[in-house]
Amino acid sequence: MALSTFTVVSSEMMPVGLLTPMAETLSVSDGVTGLSLTITGIVAAAVSPFVPALIGLRDRRKVLVAFMILLSLANALTAVAPGFPMLASARIILGISMGVIWVLAAGVGPRLADGPRIALATALIFSGVSIASVIGVPLGTYLAALLGWRAAFWALALLGVVAAAVLAVTLPALPVHERSRLGGIAGALRNRGVAAGLAITALVVLGHFTGYTYVRPVLEAGASMSAGLIAACLLVYGLAGVAGTFTLGPLAGGRTKQTVAGVLAGVALAAALLPFATASAATALIVLMLWGVSYGAVSVSTQTWVRKADPARVETSGALWVCVFNASIALGAFAGGIVIDRAGHHAVMFTAALITLAGLIVAVTSRPQPRAPRPRHEDPVTAEGMRQTCDVGGRGA
Repeated sequence: MALSTFTVVSSEMMPVGLLTPMAETLSVSDGVTGLSLTITGIVAAAVSPFVPALIGLRDRRKVLVAFMILLSLANALTAVAPGFPMLASARIILGISMGVIWVLAAGVGPRLADGPRIALATALIFSGVSIASVIGVPLGTYLAALLGWRAAFWALALLGVVAAAVLAVTLPALPVHERSRLGGIAGALRNRGVAAGLAITALVVLGHFTGYTYVRPVLEAGASMSAGLIAACLLVYGLAGVAGTFTLGPLAGGRTKQTVAGVLAGVALAAALLPFATASAATALIVLMLWGVSYGAVSVSTQTWVRKADPARVETSGALWVCVFNASIALGAFAGGIVIDRAGHHAVMFTAALITLAGLIVAVTSRPQPRAPRPRHEDPVTAEGMRQTCDVGGRGA
């Protein structure tokens, strides 16, 4: 599953590192080529809430294998695209595949592990997200420099086929015995814990991408860093993200609220401090490490919150989480662009911090599960009699 999420995120984000050569080959502007990311995110967000109802009772292993193959086809179509219309079509197919795979990845952890191991299983599955940022996109960019940008997408197509084969061999059958219905979406949203978890997810992801999308110009303007030094800083950020996934992420299984609040506080603090930390590369690096460790645990901790809030509808609530996550990515990058153009580098980071702080307030004032009702006062004699009766009945059974 981690290999699958790695392939999905690498496929989604690969145009970031290949924007200029893709634009030149397809004879369109950088901005138009950049729409390939927006298209994918919007389609994934639109599809994901309806995935559980659309796939019905089909074995989740078979569905995962089928849509990993479809994702490979989307990358192959991207590799042969002669112009932007075909590229856009391929990215629509990629968005559909992403929506399905993300929803099932969000819900499969509890089916592959149990008890305290669920959070670790979820962290392992979503580690593919962080690792793709650290390794996937840079490797694709390097391959494109050697063989051209189309080679990078051919490599992703091949990797998708490999991932599909690994899923087919290693996953157990994942049957479903109760059909999800579209009405389940409304039921999940009425759950206060789910609604709070979705609001927290929306605010932290929106805040993160409002600021992080524009980290490079902030570092260039404030610290006058070279391109090579910025790349090194972002590599360290990515490695810190992987560390956060495996260290803070599993903590969410037992201390969900505290973990979510902690990682949101870290993201908000890092975004607020970065404009003041660009005086030297060392201080900027420390802040980026804090940001990376904190955001690395966001996917696991917020998904754990939503799952614990409504364990009877893991797929439905997980589908809503995927929808909110992808929509917030697209909206965050868009909002950050408006702020940085109109108010400057410092303003975009402060805006990111304030949005994330709003998510922190929701996390602090909410809980994934309602408080257990307090036991009513019992008469000592009656209570002791009831315990004795239960003991006798238990031994008799």
